Amino acid sequence: MRRPAPLPAAADEPARSTRERRVARRAGTDAPESDALDAVGSGAAVASDAAVPSMWDSSAGSPEADSITAAIDDADLPASAVRTSEVWRAARARRKALRAEIRRFTQRSRRRRIILWGSVGAIAALILGSVIAAYSPLFAVREITVAGASRVDTAAVQQALQSQIGKPLALVDASGVKSALTEFPMIETYALEARPPHELLVRIVERTPIGVIGSDAGYSLVDAAGVVLSTTPQPPEGSPLLDIAGGIDSPAFRSAGLVMRSLPADFRTGVTEVRATSADDVTLKLADGKTVVWGSESDSVRKAAVLVRLIATSPGSTTFDVSSPTVPVVR
Repeated sequence: MRRPAPLPAAADEPARSTRERRVARRAGTDAPESDALDAVGSGAAVASDAAVPSMWDSSAGSPEADSITAAIDDADLPASAVRTSEVWRAARARRKALRAEIRRFTQRSRRRRIILWGSVGAIAALILGSVIAAYSPLFAVREITVAGASRVDTAAVQQALQSQIGKPLALVDASGVKSALTEFPMIETYALEARPPHELLVRIVERTPIGVIGSDAGYSLVDAAGVVLSTTPQPPEGSPLLDIAGGIDSPAFRSAGLVMRSLPADFRTGVTEVRATSADDVTLKLADGKTVVWGSESDSVRKAAVLVRLIATSPGSTTFDVSSPTVPVVR
């Protein structure tokens, strides 16, 4: 069906463009909001009052839009008096109200994000600060403490490690400490422990001497590994004499060393001589004249326990054979 032609303009009505006439014609029926906004956006006045309510409905809920509409109603102005700037002001007010609503509904999630990133930042700052402080002079070594030393001179160890004084605890030279402690043969192992803010603790484990070996140079005190701890012209008191076939590099010496290490500390002090012609023939001489036939180093812990019970139950015996701990012999 063809659309009827528009009526001619009145004499006192200014000439309008084709677009203006189209907007006015559509506003009289079911003019959509988009055509009314197009008409206003192009700089033309709205032709009828029917288009204005539709246009203002698009900014419903906006306080600024409501105030503009109320002002128009109170002034009893025609819709043609509404300017483009006022329409866009109402649209902006509607968008502003919409953004406010979005912020209100997303407030909880934004708060969670702020707390999360704040916690991450605090942890990162704490870690970074700790690393910086650990490598700074605030945690420099000012005191060296030696623990576990009985035969080693503590003052001598501290003096040997004076090169570490003034260094940050995190930058202590481990190779330098190792080089300094190799001068003390009595130290078997050691461990470094940093105690902020200024203490460096050195825990040492001393070697356990098992006896002395006589030579042309004197009497050498050795441990189970054959490390010479000291050499003196006379045999030191409390150390048994080692009579080992093949010297410190032989299997007999290794077996004798393991046997001496397995003895209880109070019982070891009563041993005056250790003899071994092979790895399976270790014999101990005690200070009270008793002889202990030990055999090999195997099952030494059990042999030591059996020997202690045999001596307690047979104090008058002079020979104890524990080479077979399940069938010991007492003579």
